[in-house]
Formats: sequence, C-alpha cells, structure tokens
Amino acid sequence: MLKVARSYLRQAEARLENAEEAYPKTNYPYAVRLSQECVELSLKAVLKAVGIEYPKIHDVSDTLVEVKERFPEWFKVEISYLHESSKILLKKREPSLYGGEEAFLSPDEVIDKIDAEDAIRRAKKTYTLCEKLLTELEKNN
Repeated sequence: MLKVARSYLRQAEARLENAEEAYPKTNYPYAVRLSQECVELSLKAVLKAVGIEYPKIHDVSDTLVEVKERFPEWFKVEISYLHESSKILLKKREPSLYGGEEAFLSPDEVIDKIDAEDAIRRAKKTYTLCEKLLTELEKNN
C-alpha cells in the first residue's frame, strides 16, 4: 500500500511542478486544473497509505473526514482545510477545462490569476502535508 501511495504522491508532485510552471506563462486555467489533480492524488495517496479503499471519484475528501481517526493528531487538525480545498478545486475543475460553455466563455475568461494563486497555494499545502504523513508512515513501517 505504501508503494502505491508513494507513486500517487510522485504523480501529485509532478502536477504541482507543472502548475507552478504554467502560472508565470499566464496559463491560469491549466494551473488550476493541475492543482486540483495534485490535491486529488495527494489525498488518495494518504487514504491508500492507511488502508482505505476510496471511491473512484475526483473528490475523496468526504472519505478523508469519515476516517480521520486513522491519522495522527497533527494531520487530523488539517483535515478540514484539506476537505475545503478539495471541494473548492473540484468546483473549478470543469471551468478550468471547458470555460463557461453556456455563456460561450473560454477557460481564460472564467479562471483568473487569483484563482490560480489560490489553487497552487492549496495544492502546495496539501501535497506538503500528505508527503510528511507518508514519510512518517514509511519510517514506522
């Protein structure tokens, strides 16, 4: 399980790096999308690491809340932030890909610099927390 979790986290890290590269190129929708994927993969990694089979959906934060007792105290304190971040970024996932189709708006017209900054900040914190937890679990195994 830890091997799979580490692989997910490696994929999450790559998404975060790519999101950070997209930002200065003003590709804000892509930065948001990659940040959402980073959060998704990071959360799936920690769930996998503690033996939880999560639903095959983009937002697994409800599952994270349901099984919070499986995590150390320092991580439990962050679960509401992780839950909120996953929900926020999931709402921006579709507009970052397709824009506002009903109003004929492109992704660049719907997702802006502030969205991208917030998304990257949330992805970075989520990844960092999940990486710390996984490292701790690997040491204890």
